[in-house]
Amino acid sequence: MSGAFDARSLAVVVFLGFVAVSLLLCGLAAADQDDPEHFYAGGGSALGPAGAGLAIAGDYISAATLLSTTGAVALAGFDGILFAAATVASLVLVMRILAEPLRRKGVFTLGDFLADRLGDPSVRRAPGITTLVVLAPLLLVQLATAGRVMAAMSGLPDGALTGCTVAGGALMVCYSAVGGMRGTGYIQILKVAVVPAAVTLLAGLVLARYGWNPFALFDAARRGSGTGGAYARPGLQFGHTVAGALDLLGFQLTLLLGAACMPHIMMRLHPMRDRRTVRRATLWASVPVAFLCLGVVVVGFGASALLGREVLRAADPAGGTALLMVTGALGPGAGGPRESLLFACVACAVFATTLAAVAGITLAATSSLARDFTAKARTRTAVRSGRSAGREILRARLFVVLIGALCVWVSAFTHDRNPQVLLSLSFAASASVLPPVLLYALFRPGFSARGVRWTVYGTLPLTVALMVFSPAVSGTPVALLPDRDFHWFPLQTPRLITIPAGFLLGYLGSRTGRARRVREPGRENRTAFIAQ
Repeated sequence: MSGAFDARSLAVVVFLGFVAVSLLLCGLAAADQDDPEHFYAGGGSALGPAGAGLAIAGDYISAATLLSTTGAVALAGFDGILFAAATVASLVLVMRILAEPLRRKGVFTLGDFLADRLGDPSVRRAPGITTLVVLAPLLLVQLATAGRVMAAMSGLPDGALTGCTVAGGALMVCYSAVGGMRGTGYIQILKVAVVPAAVTLLAGLVLARYGWNPFALFDAARRGSGTGGAYARPGLQFGHTVAGALDLLGFQLTLLLGAACMPHIMMRLHPMRDRRTVRRATLWASVPVAFLCLGVVVVGFGASALLGREVLRAADPAGGTALLMVTGALGPGAGGPRESLLFACVACAVFATTLAAVAGITLAATSSLARDFTAKARTRTAVRSGRSAGREILRARLFVVLIGALCVWVSAFTHDRNPQVLLSLSFAASASVLPPVLLYALFRPGFSARGVRWTVYGTLPLTVALMVFSPAVSGTPVALLPDRDFHWFPLQTPRLITIPAGFLLGYLGSRTGRARRVREPGRENRTAFIAQ
């Protein structure tokens, strides 16, 4: 048992080292955090193109990218590869299409951007509500994952999950409240240095088992899946029925559009200085994510090859534990697979992923609360006193504490529920509301604040209603309520309905306003349509 003790001791040392370094970085970033420009936007303007790109990559790499995609590759084969490819394509999409027009000084949230772009401060609350609906489920999943990984890393029983979640929530509050945008950016950069290294190590060990031959690995994975040739064809994740094909298409659209427009990703785009910064940041953001997703595909194949479909599904029907299970299989310890040095290091990397992700998500949600709901309407050029700015930052920090406490309390009751349902709700809401609003605001003349409100207040309830009555909530063994069955909507997710609905509602809503001229500082007069 000395080997197990040494492995766990090393895990604790590595974890405490990561926490100490990250807290130090947040402390260094906190020197000028009483200015909104530094608290909300310090990451993009102070880190340079490389730092900004790596920070975006860190925000983009979440527990879903690591755990869910690995499980999808292990259990669904080709579908999992599609999900990994869509993740990379989504980041390239947002950096190439949205990053340049979203640059704007003095803009910190989606509400700020739309109020400035449309010339109507009353529009703030609608994107603020969307931000909270999108980020709240995501934050709950990340916190619950952090608690489970911390318990597994430390060898604690299931009864310690609540305590571990509270500890993760406390660190999240410290990172967000103290470091602000720049501090969380430093943590994301540190995560990008740690997590791809751990996944690369795992991928190398998997390939070494099969003579560094990827074709031999794939054949072994196909045999372990027990699905034969279906493992190499699309459709295994949702089935080969018409509903399954529609679910697969909708899931791909959600990854492309929903992940690209997540509010905590958008928040890092506003402070970028110029086009050259955007182009260089695109490269620095895309390469680490692509490299990581390639490693995740290899590790997923290794999980199927070394453990098999039945073992993976017995542990988690959605495959969420595949990454940690294959880690234990690659480096078994004297006291069991979870008491090896390899498992300790990978668990620390996964915990670092979730901890950094919740810090960025919390900061984005807090910024929306502080500016889109409680702050007075203001334009981009409004001059605010230092005292007023200080009160806003204090209010934002108080919101960090409140959000952290509420999410820890709620996540304590969701440990035994399938996190895929919350992830689906978050990404479906993002894909259905934010792309129509942003694309119309950027590229369609005449889009109005009323169009924003129609999109938000029409699409969000529709998304929630269809999710509640879908097989993801009831009627299937992996549903949120597996012992109940009240679903009537046939698809797992409603994206193929709600995404077109969002675009349609935005178009119809923007045609019902009256036009007036609005002069923006530094721009020519343009026509803005303000809802009557």
